[in-house]
Amino acid sequence: MVVFTGLIIIRLYNEIWSNTIVIGSYFGATGTSSYYIAIVVFTLLTLAYTLKGGMSSSIMTDVIQLTLFVGLLTVILGFILPQYGGSLTPFVSSGRWELGQGLDLLLVALVQCLSYPFHDPVLTDRGFISDPRTTLRSYLWAGAIGSLCIIFFSFVGIFAKLNDLSGEAPVAVAKYFGVPMLLLMNLIMVTSASSTLDSAMASFSKLVSIDLGNAETPNVTTGRWAMVVLTVLGTIPVFFDPVILSATTISGTLVLGLAPIFLFWNVAVPRIAFHLSVVGGLVLGALLTFLPLPDALRLTDGKYGALLSTNLITTAYCFLVFFACTVFRTKNA
Repeated sequence: MVVFTGLIIIRLYNEIWSNTIVIGSYFGATGTSSYYIAIVVFTLLTLAYTLKGGMSSSIMTDVIQLTLFVGLLTVILGFILPQYGGSLTPFVSSGRWELGQGLDLLLVALVQCLSYPFHDPVLTDRGFISDPRTTLRSYLWAGAIGSLCIIFFSFVGIFAKLNDLSGEAPVAVAKYFGVPMLLLMNLIMVTSASSTLDSAMASFSKLVSIDLGNAETPNVTTGRWAMVVLTVLGTIPVFFDPVILSATTISGTLVLGLAPIFLFWNVAVPRIAFHLSVVGGLVLGALLTFLPLPDALRLTDGKYGALLSTNLITTAYCFLVFFACTVFRTKNA
């Protein structure tokens, strides 16, 4: 439980800075005073209402965020698609289907989707307050709706590429269409970021006060202080100007060991199989991520070639040790 909790803490920690720097980019260039002020103000406002309302506030912003996102996304597509006569062909046919042209990152996503969802505290926390049947239906609908939203929102990035717009795609496209569109895009990103941020805070509060604390009589004050600590520590990376994508790619690599554990949950294995897969995957993934990867191990020279190679090597190790433990247990049964 402690090891699994550690993985969740890594995820929640990354959720703080990765969402706040998105907001900062709408108010100024990275590193400027307006950029940092916007981040601090946004973070404190979100912390304030989450301290008061906890998960209830978080769920409320989730509903608001989904409603606004779907509505405003429709408006944005109404601006973008007519630029090409309403045809999707320019979007679908843009770019090249090659490893070095983004396919490597897609493959990383496919590898990580076997483990990444299993350490999403936002999903699991909501699951524990509903009955299993309702939870299952919610997950299935959320998966379908979320996938469609991601696909259609990616058209914003493709539009930016087709028109050689520099900077963060949502910001660049919004500015391209003028102030009204910029305000709409701001509204989408602010509600989306706050919805994720307050969920991370509420989940960390539950983790400290209930999961690692006293589940029988959880201390609300302890949970609130946990939110404050996470917010302060999670904001520190902002001042080192990290890359947004690294929040998911790195943490996703560190939890690859969860894949065999959850995918083969009904396979009898010794306790050591969990630690060899999860802890071993965490260590190996960290080493391959933060240390230079030898050229001989890189599958492609593309931007995400090293990341793809790291994920494949770590995943192969995790499944190998898991099934090795299974074979060992069978022989000694």
